[in-house]
Amino acid sequence: MKVMATVAQWIEGARIRTFPNAIAPVLAGTGAAAGIDRFDPVVAVLALAVALLLILGVNFANDYSDGIRGTDTDRVGPFRLVGSGAARPAAVRGAAFGCFGLAALAGIGVVVLSGQWWMLAVGALCIAGAWFYTGGSKPYGYAGLGEIAVFLFFGLIAVLGTQYVQAGTVSGFGIGSAVAVGSFSSAVLVANNLRDIPTDRTTGKRTLAVLLGDRDTRTLYVMLALVPFLITTLMGLRNTWMLLAFLALPLLITSLRNILSGAKGRRLIPALRDTGFAMLAWSVITALALAFGQS
Repeated sequence: MKVMATVAQWIEGARIRTFPNAIAPVLAGTGAAAGIDRFDPVVAVLALAVALLLILGVNFANDYSDGIRGTDTDRVGPFRLVGSGAARPAAVRGAAFGCFGLAALAGIGVVVLSGQWWMLAVGALCIAGAWFYTGGSKPYGYAGLGEIAVFLFFGLIAVLGTQYVQAGTVSGFGIGSAVAVGSFSSAVLVANNLRDIPTDRTTGKRTLAVLLGDRDTRTLYVMLALVPFLITTLMGLRNTWMLLAFLALPLLITSLRNILSGAKGRRLIPALRDTGFAMLAWSVITALALAFGQS
């Protein structure tokens, strides 16, 4: 019998709740560019398209790779297309490659408009990183390197790349924002992998959470979730409007309480959502503060 996922299942498989990880760095990087009077709306929109298409691609790629390996057979987290049997693996793999191809086209547009041709190599690295996270014979996401990659790709590269293609340079505020967003994004993945420790350990998926163990993973989440607010304090010494980013902190209270109280399984799913929302709120406020609050 032919397997055919519904539109609703494809949307669920796209994991729209991860979109803040793509939107937040572009907002922060654009705010940093605007803060030095180098805002380019067309390039910013194209950069956002690249980020969204990449995260869609990596979501489908993870769905495919984890599904064919059988690591999604007994899943606690969100719905997966291949693991559930709703879609053929080839169709999900095709969706991943399609998203990567569209991201490459949008990226070429960014490069042409900005004149930063060397960024083509960065784009190729990002696509390779998205695929080999769980794809290939030795996926680095199975070797405890996922959080480092997320920090690099959805933090440093995404924020500073967004600023650079608009401004032709990076600033101290841009660097601070990149570290903050990277920490937020890594915290989202830590919460995800904390939830999945039991099933990942059983299937041989050696995430950083599996390597660290339950207690140390919870400590790591708290540290990563609070780093952005330490950076907010430091940047607030030069731009007091930056301190408004503390308004995002209450969004993390429930997640921090659940993590610290030892919540497990499905009780940790809201932590992913709330951490993503906190990152998005932080980035919106920070972008506005950088764009309009600098003297």
